[in-house]
Amino acid sequence: MAKVVCVLYDDPVDGQPTSYARDDLPTIERYPDGQTLPTPEAIDFVPGTLLGDVSGELGLRNYLESQGHTLVVTSDKDGPDSEFERELVDADVVISQPFWPAYLTAERIAKAPNLKLALTAGIGSDHVDLQAAIDRGITVAEITYCNSISVAEHVMMSILVLVRNFVPSHQWAVDGGWNIADCVTRSYDLEGMHVGTVAAGRIGLGVLRRLKPFGTHLHYTDRHRLPAEVETELDLTWHETPEDMFGECDVVTLNCPLHPETENMINDETLKLFKRGAYLVNTARGKLCDRDAVVRALESGQLAGYAGDVWFPQPAPKDHPWREMPHNGMTPHISGTSLSAQTRYAAGTREVLECFFEGRPIRDEYLVVDGGRLAGVGAHSYSAGNATTGSEEAAKFKVG
Repeated sequence: MAKVVCVLYDDPVDGQPTSYARDDLPTIERYPDGQTLPTPEAIDFVPGTLLGDVSGELGLRNYLESQGHTLVVTSDKDGPDSEFERELVDADVVISQPFWPAYLTAERIAKAPNLKLALTAGIGSDHVDLQAAIDRGITVAEITYCNSISVAEHVMMSILVLVRNFVPSHQWAVDGGWNIADCVTRSYDLEGMHVGTVAAGRIGLGVLRRLKPFGTHLHYTDRHRLPAEVETELDLTWHETPEDMFGECDVVTLNCPLHPETENMINDETLKLFKRGAYLVNTARGKLCDRDAVVRALESGQLAGYAGDVWFPQPAPKDHPWREMPHNGMTPHISGTSLSAQTRYAAGTREVLECFFEGRPIRDEYLVVDGGRLAGVGAHSYSAGNATTGSEEAAKFKVG
């Protein structure tokens, strides 16, 4: 029997909800590209409820314990004295989330001789040292597409929040003011702007499709060029490199995976290529950006605004400069963990575990590393290597 260690974010401060704002979820059977939603043999949770926190347990306990497996769930993930570090030594499976990542560094992998599967409840497996997983023959999987549209919606919200100067305007209303002039001195229309995405995969293409009705000029760069018919349909301008695109855009949104080739792709030098007063939205990974370079660009006016929900490390230290930098629209990492998305990634996690324990193949689109090599979505999206360096900084920040 296996030991499964599941690292999830903390419960709400007032405890698990006893009721929810809505009674049900819309019915979705397929993703936009035709891929089916997760198809586990069964689920032990109510769709639309909070599953991604410690008490939610991704709805896995009844299933795993009925099969004789052991489930350990914790939010204590950082540092050598964390519960995760203690439980990892004899774990067969580790489940983590991008929103509250259990960083599986090479050092931690070396301490886990039984580890066979590192599973991301969501999308994005950069919190795993992929090269170390390849070298050890560990399977790495994620629930591809489960929350891609959730993130694309968050990108759209973030763009509008920045361009229309929503956060300060809302604050004037909360504070009892009617300061229209103060509100509109940084407010513009999105219509007519040039908007570009770095990467046009499931999330990036979802953003482009949602931007089209706003009357924007659309740009993209990706190492996999889109089909000509899609470029024509959306009137897209393709750029061979991000650097070629940056200077053309009023808004840039980052929707690419984090791996050694993309780490710190936004830095002092690349920011010089941006239009003065451009907006930058990042819901991909915080480590795509040089943290302090973003702050400097906002303070100088090179960037008019920065929004997103990804930080490095996660959770972000209380003194992280992105919390207080000017003209920001930051949130905790929530874009891909809406209650709608949780239903899908919890079901997908159950599907992968069923396949793993029953010796059936895991869906190719869920695989990142398998058989000692990049596989499935991993071969398309990632480069072998390690992007976990520096994650030990998370140990300095304890919630509560």
